[in-house]
Amino acid sequence: MHVSQERYGDALVLTPIGRVDNSTTDGLKSGLDAYVASCRAGGNRLVLDFSKVDYISSVGLRVLMLAGKEIREQGGSIVVAALQPVVREIFEISRFNLVFQCFGSVREALTKVSPTALAAYDSAHGT
Repeated sequence: MHVSQERYGDALVLTPIGRVDNSTTDGLKSGLDAYVASCRAGGNRLVLDFSKVDYISSVGLRVLMLAGKEIREQGGSIVVAALQPVVREIFEISRFNLVFQCFGSVREALTKVSPTALAAYDSAHGT
């Protein structure tokens, strides 16, 4: 699984691409583990852009749950943005939408997470 990343001010946007299942969770876990390590340095913010994820299995949900717990313990925050319909349904059925704040877009998530990150995002995207 490929996971792209973009930093906007004090927020990191990770964008996994494809399916998150048994055979691909290592890519997502690697990106999240690196972010968790950076949280130890001081309260960063993470937006998971799921606009390019078309499926997530229970193994993928477990990776998210464990990473979210560790990120919060380190003083960071994690939110999810741009869930595709199937993934949104999985989040709702598993009640992960109650564990993670979910937003319609990355911009909407950054609006809630950090004004500094939102300004950097708008500047980078000409908004």
